[in-house]
Amino acid sequence: MKRLTGIFAALLLSTSFAAAEPFRLIITDLETPLVPNSVMDLAEKEGYFEREGVEVELVRVQQTPSALAALQAGEGEMANISTDSLLLLVAQGSDDLRAVTSPNKSLPFLIASKEDIATPADLAGKSFGIGRPGSVDHSLSVRVLKKYDVDVDSIDMVALGQPNQRGQALVAGQIDATTMSIGVWSAIPDTTGLHVLINQDDYYNAAPVVSKVNIVTTKVLEERRDDVKKVIAALIKASRDFASDPAVWVAAMEKARPDVEKSTLESLSKAFAGSWSTNGGLSKDELEYTANVYYEGEDFKDARKVELSEWADFSVIDEVLAEIGTDDKLDPVTR
Repeated sequence: MKRLTGIFAALLLSTSFAAAEPFRLIITDLETPLVPNSVMDLAEKEGYFEREGVEVELVRVQQTPSALAALQAGEGEMANISTDSLLLLVAQGSDDLRAVTSPNKSLPFLIASKEDIATPADLAGKSFGIGRPGSVDHSLSVRVLKKYDVDVDSIDMVALGQPNQRGQALVAGQIDATTMSIGVWSAIPDTTGLHVLINQDDYYNAAPVVSKVNIVTTKVLEERRDDVKKVIAALIKASRDFASDPAVWVAAMEKARPDVEKSTLESLSKAFAGSWSTNGGLSKDELEYTANVYYEGEDFKDARKVELSEWADFSVIDEVLAEIGTDDKLDPVTR
């Protein structure tokens, strides 16, 4: 009897140890970012993961290549990476990676311009700052402007590099308009004579490219599916809280980023009001649009065209939404 008791105790200890293994989420922000992707940090800091019954450990790396390397080396169970990198990997033969959610699907791009450019149509004959020909900001902005019936060929596209450099050029009057993130716009000390010509919600609606997704391996999806569900549920619930009351995000960010002025956080929270992934961030229509946009780029010139089923799995999100319901106001669900 003592022998059996000892074996039973050992099994209990073994089970407890396995259950206690944290779910490691690899992210590419070294500190809580000033964008909706902050939801992953804040879900951990504000107890959303804990309330779902999963212990999450954030693994911080720099940029997508490091996140992919960490995931493939078994140093995490889920990674937040750029969608184009996932598509390229799958096109090159990787068959064990799946996007299961997108906590922050859109780049927070907007188009800022001189104040006398009142409408997008007024950009005809003007100068427009871009990173480089064919860059993401360039290709997306061309799509956005065409949605506004702007004759893009009449615009002088000026290659200037990074968004902050383009912002400086706009402030200095060297260009008439440019694309930048809401963060870069908010950081400009004096925007006198400038204004937001196309805000980030309208920009995304005109070019709904899902820029980042959270991926897992098929092995993790099989072996830790319940934990994947809990992580996604926590991210959705946090996103819904931040969407329904921007002050909740501001309060959480004040603790996470005491270096940022509350007024800046309040301004950003209003700008992000329509950007939260309140249904998990994966829409069939948006993902197919995203793939089509990337395949028009130089990086995909010789790449095999992949099917959506090869790189995205809706089943986990759908199980979560079946339990907690769907938000009808934001983040459309298409299958």
